Parts: sequence; structure tokens; C-alpha cells
Amino acid sequence: MRGIATKAWRAGFNAIRINQRNCGGTEHEAPTLYHSGLSGDLLAIATELAEKDGLDRLWFAGYSMGGNLVLRMAGEMGASFPPLQGAMAVCPNIDPAACVTALEERRNWIYHRHFLRSMQARLLRKAALFPGRFDVTGLSSIRSLRAFDDAYTAPDGGFLNAADYYERVGARHVLERIAVPTLILTAQDDPFIPYRIFSTPTFGRNPSIHFIAPQHGGHCGFLQRPRSGEDVFWAENRLIEFMQAGVRV
Repeated sequence: MRGIATKAWRAGFNAIRINQRNCGGTEHEAPTLYHSGLSGDLLAIATELAEKDGLDRLWFAGYSMGGNLVLRMAGEMGASFPPLQGAMAVCPNIDPAACVTALEERRNWIYHRHFLRSMQARLLRKAALFPGRFDVTGLSSIRSLRAFDDAYTAPDGGFLNAADYYERVGARHVLERIAVPTLILTAQDDPFIPYRIFSTPTFGRNPSIHFIAPQHGGHCGFLQRPRSGEDVFWAENRLIEFMQAGVRV
């Protein structure tokens, strides 16, 4: 977030960094949990920037879950929101069920443990701030992200269970409706965003989507050797390049 915001600012853009609900010390701001389907939060921000601040050219960029949210917003809005000029997503989890399955594989245990522990810690903070809303008596016994989502994320978000949640929030369902220039970057060796989820025919049918998938890059890594005018963060530089091209059109 710091890297892309700094580069955007230096390139002459206004730069706004957005925390998901409960991230960045904002647990006290709302009783609800964040999840991969809250594209309405981004739309609310876009609407305020357009209507209150008078910004008539907006680009949104997101990484991982944030990338899924950006793509969902763009697909849901289609061409109905003229201020939205473009969308950019890096390693987006457009098929959450496939991504969680990959994340729970043995080879990804260090990532899985990190995500699960951080979500458990965040829920404890939420429970302390909103007494009676969350039953955390069984929280410490949860051993998987899927179980966590089944017990907390899904019911809090109005879904039947984790499977229903994963199926309904994936941006893959709305990719065909995207009507603004959209850049999707993913790595073929991403450990828990399976490359196969991007084989949907939508990518070929929608001329608004520009899809780039280098062989290497991991999950949102994409390191390169520094070169003239660019640092090591390849993906950040491609996002700025994409926005600049949009400005010139």
C-alpha cells in the first residue's frame, strides 16, 4: 500500500490508501467483520470522492482479497459510474474456495497459520469492543481458515456457511460485466492463488481486461532487478504505467 501510493503520488496522482474493515486499528469503527464480498465499501468511497470531493477520474488498485473487491466493484458497476476510469488487481482471489483449499495444503502451512492467527486475534479484539456479539468460547480450537469462516465470517456476513460465502463473493462471476480498462496481474507460481482459476473464457471475451501472468512472482511479490527509472517492485510499476496510459487516452 505504501509503495503504490508513493509511486502514484510521485507520478502526479492523488493517492488514497484504504483499510478494510477492522484493519489498521479500526476494529472499533463497525461491529461487522470484513470479508471478500464487501465491494459496496469501495463503491461508497468512490461515490464520496466523486460527489463530495469532485474527483471525476478514479482508478482503484487492490492486492489479493483487495483485488477481488476491486474487480467485484468494477463488474457490478459496469459503465454506470463514469468517474471510475480503471481497475487494477494483483493476485486477486477471484475463486475464494479454490484459494482457501490451496492455502490449507501442507506446503502453505506457514501462510495458513499466519492468516488464521491474525484473524483469531482480530476477532478477540472485536469481541472485547462489542460484548455479546461474538461467541469466542470455541475460537482457540479452530484449526483452519475454512472452519473460522464457517463459524464467524459467513454468519456475520449473512451467508449460510463458508461454502456459500466462498461461492457468492468471487469476482469471477462479474468479470464479463467490467466495462472500464482493467489490469489483472497474477503469477503462475503463486502458492495459494491457483493459476487455473484464471482459465475462465471471460478473460478472452472481455476486451476491457488486460491479463498478465508471468511465470514467477509468488503471491504479490514480483521482484525484479532494478533498472532505469524503476525499483525492484515490478507490479507496482506496472500499475502506475497502466494508470498513466489511461490518462493519455
